[in-house]
Amino acid sequence: MTIEGAPRGNVALVVENDPSDPPGRLGDWLTGGGLRLEVVRPHAGDELPAELDAYAALVVLGGEQDAFPDTDGERAAPWFARLDGLLRKAVRHRVPTLAICLGAQLLAHAHGGTVERSAAGPEIGVKLVARRDVADNDPIFAAVPFAPDVLQWHHDEIVELPMNATLLAASTHYPIQAYRIGGAAWGLQFHIECDLEMFASWAMDGVGTLGELGIDAVELLERVDAALDDVAEVWKPFAERFAAVALGRVPRAGEGGLRSLPLIGPR
Repeated sequence: MTIEGAPRGNVALVVENDPSDPPGRLGDWLTGGGLRLEVVRPHAGDELPAELDAYAALVVLGGEQDAFPDTDGERAAPWFARLDGLLRKAVRHRVPTLAICLGAQLLAHAHGGTVERSAAGPEIGVKLVARRDVADNDPIFAAVPFAPDVLQWHHDEIVELPMNATLLAASTHYPIQAYRIGGAAWGLQFHIECDLEMFASWAMDGVGTLGELGIDAVELLERVDAALDDVAEVWKPFAERFAAVALGRVPRAGEGGLRSLPLIGPR
């Protein structure tokens, strides 16, 4: 059994919940930070591992499914129960975890938080989130600017965090935008992995939703394209700092001094 909190090589387990949301630019940033990615695609029949002993980190991506059960108590994907178990083990054994959009909702749900269809309606496009003061003490959020650009596309939201979670970023209509559970599990309601092609595919599939919201698809994609460099400027070093935590070069929240390398800041 791997010692709790110790470095576990350099392989990150990446769970791709939906073919529409692959690792994208986030995958490139994590590999640039020194991690090797093992991508499992349960939507295509890949089996999730039962344990995380072999992995330095866990990354859980987004998708169109709901994180919460339906009215009959059924989960939206047959692998979600096992993924819940992995997310709980990751927090228990302090395996650095990064969960994106649906992944963040699943992380919250697995630890007793509440996820629901958003009463404010879908959140789509280039938005700002506000970093909270408590993020000053977070090993990967401390260097994030006060109000960075992010990309949004979600219908559901986390309405109540788990009791042991720390809210790191918020916005007016969707108060829970980023959080941490324990010392090394981060959830982001927004997307940092997208390139223009990925977002355009979402717009094509969601053209009906865009019409209902009065959003012009061409203008939306123009704004996304214009924001991609700003998104990368903030979230590429963020991903590299996460990789540094996973590799033991930067301490998890609540730990002592740095192990080998100084905190990686924005470039």
